[in-house]
Amino acid sequence: MIEAFLKRSEGLQNKFEAREHKSDWVMPYRLFHPETIRKAPLVLYLHGSGGLGDDNLKQLSLGNRFGTRVWLLPENQKRFPCYVLVPQTDRGWIRYDFSQQPAKELPGFGDGARLALEIVEGLRGEFHIDERRMYIAGNPMGGAGVWNVLANRPNFFAAAVICCGGESPDDGTGSAATPLWVFHGDRDEVVPVSSSRDRIAARRRVGGHPIYTEYAGVDHDGANRLAFTEPELPKWVFSQRRR
Repeated sequence: MIEAFLKRSEGLQNKFEAREHKSDWVMPYRLFHPETIRKAPLVLYLHGSGGLGDDNLKQLSLGNRFGTRVWLLPENQKRFPCYVLVPQTDRGWIRYDFSQQPAKELPGFGDGARLALEIVEGLRGEFHIDERRMYIAGNPMGGAGVWNVLANRPNFFAAAVICCGGESPDDGTGSAATPLWVFHGDRDEVVPVSSSRDRIAARRRVGGHPIYTEYAGVDHDGANRLAFTEPELPKWVFSQRRR
């Protein structure tokens, strides 16, 4: 299934337009436009650490291939035409104290995540985007970013997808009513599986109903490949609407 995905998705990275957003600093981003004149959903994807930089390229490559290309597959665009936004950060999505080495994770809304939402706001005014059907996804550093967005901008997105979300001060309880699907491999050697287990448990304690898929015997990279090739994922995402 994974090999088939890579073959079918080859070249889709070239369908993204290169843009940039000027704010506290310049944040490069890529944007895919659907072939429709109707109001369309938007997917915001927050890349993992392999996408760090400012070249406006790496956030579409390596481990980010799956989470950025799945929405562009012809069969998905036929059923679920959507905009896909992939910003690039050179300093992470959550807040950090960079005076310490390694950098210390801090509570509060991350500057990277904040600028990404500034881009979303700008696109809402520029294109015919269905504001009730905006979604956010990310892995693993980007997964921490999604948890951060849920905590600091509750009820902004109609649904969220997190794969191997990195550790952060966000405990998973933010925007508990937002539909959420979380993936992790129980043999993850980079981000401990407890980071997802603990957040899911906390979310359920406050009344949330997240979907949690834990892959037995699967490592960090394997979980990323499996999550974004999950056959039911696009259907589930695009069925969600913000009230």
